[in-house]
Parts: sequence; C-alpha cells; structure tokens
Amino acid sequence: MGRDPIRIANFSGYLGDRRTAIDEAMAGDPFDVMMGDYLAEITLASLSAAYQRDPSKGYVEYFVEQIRPHLTAIADRGIKVVTNAGGFHPARLAQVLREEIATVGADLRVAHVEGDNILADLPRLADDGYAFENLDGGAPISQWVAKPFAANAYLGGWGIATALAEGADIVVCGRVTDASLTAGPAAWWHDWAADDWDALAGAVVAGHIIECGPHAVGGNFSGFLEIGHPIMPGFPIAEIAADGSCVITKHARDGGAVTADTVKAQLFYEIQGPVYLNPDVTVRLDHVRVDQLAPDRVQVSGTTGAPPPPTTKVAIFGPVGFTVVNTVYVTSPHVAEKVALIRDQLNHDLPDGVTIDLTQIGTPADDPESQWAATVALRIMALSETADALKAADMMKRIGSLYLQSIPGFFNDVHAGLTSTPRPRVDYWPGLLPMTALDHRAVLDDGRSLAISVPPTSELITQPVHREPEEAPLADRVTRAPLGAVVHARSGDKGGNSNVGIWTADPRVWLWLRRFLTTDEIKRLVPDAKDLDVTRHEFPDLQGVHFVLHGLLGTGGSSNTRIDQVGKAIGEYIRSRQVLIPDDLLAGGFDTDLLEDDLEDVR
Repeated sequence: MGRDPIRIANFSGYLGDRRTAIDEAMAGDPFDVMMGDYLAEITLASLSAAYQRDPSKGYVEYFVEQIRPHLTAIADRGIKVVTNAGGFHPARLAQVLREEIATVGADLRVAHVEGDNILADLPRLADDGYAFENLDGGAPISQWVAKPFAANAYLGGWGIATALAEGADIVVCGRVTDASLTAGPAAWWHDWAADDWDALAGAVVAGHIIECGPHAVGGNFSGFLEIGHPIMPGFPIAEIAADGSCVITKHARDGGAVTADTVKAQLFYEIQGPVYLNPDVTVRLDHVRVDQLAPDRVQVSGTTGAPPPPTTKVAIFGPVGFTVVNTVYVTSPHVAEKVALIRDQLNHDLPDGVTIDLTQIGTPADDPESQWAATVALRIMALSETADALKAADMMKRIGSLYLQSIPGFFNDVHAGLTSTPRPRVDYWPGLLPMTALDHRAVLDDGRSLAISVPPTSELITQPVHREPEEAPLADRVTRAPLGAVVHARSGDKGGNSNVGIWTADPRVWLWLRRFLTTDEIKRLVPDAKDLDVTRHEFPDLQGVHFVLHGLLGTGGSSNTRIDQVGKAIGEYIRSRQVLIPDDLLAGGFDTDLLEDDLEDVR
C-alpha cells in the first residue's frame, strides 16, 4: 500500500490484565490497529477446561465486556481490532461479537482464524507418522505419561493479514504467536510479500516488544524507581515502517515511560538466544539496535530475517495428578530444626501415593527487631496422581492437628485458612509439527474459508555459539555490592526453561559485565542451576548477556513445584547477589538508591 508507518496499540498482555485498557486506548492517541494478547502457555489449557465444561465457552468472555462500549467509535474511526481472545473457540467469539455489533447497529465485519486447535487430529497425525518431538529433549510424545486434553499449534500472522485484506474490521484468533498479532496487521498494511524476511522480522520484534502491554512502559521493570507515574503504566504503541523498523511509544496521557531500557527488557524477555523463531520468519536479533529518539519514543532497528523453520510448536497439555497447597509460619530460633520436625510429622502415616514438598520462604534476621523479621513462611504442597489419595490425606486436618503437638510458635494465617481441596496438576509438552500438516484458515463473515499457504521456503537455523570470555582481571579497587547496582535484568520462561537477560546502559560497565558474567558465574549466582545445562549468549549492541537455564522449571510452569512457577523473579534475585564490582563503575552507577541502602555497611 506504500503507506506511512502503521500505528498498532496494545490493550492486553495476558488473561487478567487491566480491564480498562480498551477504555484507555480509545481515549488516548490516534492509532490504526488495536491489538490484545490474552494467551500465555497455560492460559489456553484453562480455557480448554472451560470449553469442555460448556462447548459454548472457551474464549475470553470479558473481552466482550471491554469492547462492547466502543463498537460504534471503532467503526466511526476506522480502527481495526486483532486479538487472540478467541482462545479455544474463536468461531464462537466471532459470532458473539457479530451479535453485539448488530445490537448497536455498527458497520463492522468480524472474521476469525482457525487451524491451531488440533486436539481431535492427534490420533490421525500420529498414524501419519508425526511424533511431536519434544522441543527441548527431542523425545516423541509417545513417551509422555499424560493424556492430552489440549493441543494448539502456533500459527503465524498471514491468516490475520488475509482477513484484513478481505475487509474484516475485527479479527479473532486462537493460538497464533503473540507477535503475529502485530506482524499480521503490519504485513497487510504495507502489502509485504511472504518472503520479505527483513521487514517481517522487524514486525515480529515490534510485536514481541508490545505483546506484554505495560512491560514496555515500565511495568515489571528492574529500574522501576526511575519511572515516573508508575502506579498505572500505560499500554504501548508500535509505529512500524515499511522496512520493518519501528518506534515504540505510548499514549501521552498515560503513566509510565518508554525508555531504551524498558524496551531492552522486553527484547530479552522469553527468548532463547539471538535466533527467534516464528512461523512466518526466523528473526535474527544479533544486531538489533535500540535508540532513544525523544521522551517516550524509542527506535528499534537492525533486525534481519530469514526463512522460518519447517516446523511450528504445538502446545500440548495433559493432567499428571493433583495438588493441595497450604502455608504455615515458622519463627526463629532453630528454623531448620523446626521445619524438619514439621516434615516428619506431616509424613507420619501419610497415605500411599501422596508426597509432601516443603519450601521455606525467607531467612530470619540474626537480631530481629520485629516478630515478622524473625518469621519465615513454609509452603506445604501435597502431591498425588489421584484426587482421592489427597482427599484421604486431608491436609487441612493433618496441618490443623499440629497446633499443640508440633513446633513452638506454630501458626497459620487464619484469615487465609487451610484447605484439603485438590487442584489438577497439568503437564506441558512442547511438540514440533511440520507447518504443512496444519489447516490454517481465515474464516470471513460471509462464510468463505480461505486457506493460508505455508511460507514459500523454510530453513532450520540454530542458535549461534558464543565462546566463554577470558577471565576479567581484578580491578585495583573493588567493592562487594549487589550486581543490580550497575545492571538491569528481566527473566521469563519458555516451557521448562528459564531465561534471563542482564544488561547495562553504561559502556564501561558492559566491558566489565561481558567478561565477568560467565556461565560458571551464573551457576554460582543461581545455585539451583549449578547442575543444569546453561546456554550463554552475548548481545553487544544491547550491551547485554543472555542465559537460558535449561530445565530449571521442570517440564513447564503448569506442573513444576516452584513457588516462582515461571521464573519471573530470577532476574531480580541475580541482581540482589553481591559481587566484587570495580569502584570506578560504582562511582558512575545508575541505581543510587540501591547503592545507598545496601552498600552503606559493606564498603
């Protein structure tokens, strides 16, 4: 179309995000497309459960409430809306929206994208020889212990682009990739060809940056103390040019801030290295540049692309048992011995098939100045393959019987209460399937179903290998200080892998960081990773080091027993670790509050 940059405004980053986001976007700066992302990996499984209970459900119902008041204005302003709120049943959500549109008399057309839900096709695909090899370990799904109840392939953005080209105003999707919600509209707007790899890659990067909503505007940001008006950070806007480069900004009226570092935080989030795979294009992040053009305007350039891999990921979920979780509290002294006694008492006469997992949260102060400074939380998780075994264990009564016979000072939060109600434990299998095996379609409001072709070529590109740096020479003057005094960090998850990006805005710090933060050092800083396979990558243009901690999250966030189930706080944990930092770097460090609070007594 040869147009100016397309302006795509985000209004949701996950199921449960701020429900006023569409109200805020519609009252904000002008944009061409409004995009909402609701689906994390486990979210689709929960929507699947709703669909199984009631076949008329399975989509994000509150999205209808969000958009209902704005349908007439969307039509009048010529805004396009793209969302994966269709979840497990995009066709039904499309129909519900058409009914809402008819009620208000707006001139809007609704299409939906289908082909991601392949649960019913799994037996046929298995008979055809597709093994759904595990993305992490390569094992065939036949070795999995769970029986799948949800299986959704990650689709690309061309179904969205096709629906928009056919005149749709609202496009409802299920499991397309998060970035496809942005790349699809950009491809339509700029009339890109399916092999415009660099432009497509740039749009995927733009989509990756804005897909998590306020993440790019200062939310969940290690430098939050620098963000003005952080109580309600706004939602981002991506301005994507014809070459795929973009400017990330926000609505001027909203809180938060778009800075080079808030954008870098999202670039490092949930990637597995410099090669970022998408069904439409393989994105190369090796030389992505982030430049602050003006307040709340950050340019992202340098992205290159190549043909996508021949396969796409299929998120498969299945039940692997049940859990019951309660929390009690332990007060010093002798915390370790008290936890040991509670463990022995809970395991005494425990029914067969039930196991207990205890996690101590926190460490009491040596000389506590309050009761709470002396207290740690103890999470008690009971696990079993069957709900009946957990019901027989009756954890509420088992824990409740310890008040007079257990540790001194035993208590729980009576306002939160105790429970014996089992909850399902769901395992995750990231399988691979050739894209040629999928039936990706755009379904229009006139009943036409348009087949979406696979990319014209494919190529399997593996992550580059970055050699470990030479050991950094020790500076003459160093101070033991939190690493977070001189670096930012952002961590996330992909299945069972935790990833963390650690970067700096200071070129001097970068020269030290890349040599200091080796694989051995990250294993020292994160003891849970000391026996894991850890992959290390460098991003010189972003002045950051990125690590993938393989298997830290078990097989995935839905089934592991960690309290930080999907590793969101690992980056902050690393920043809190004290290391020897050259004094000249600390003198120019950017986190002065952290330095003043935490370093006063350690110099």
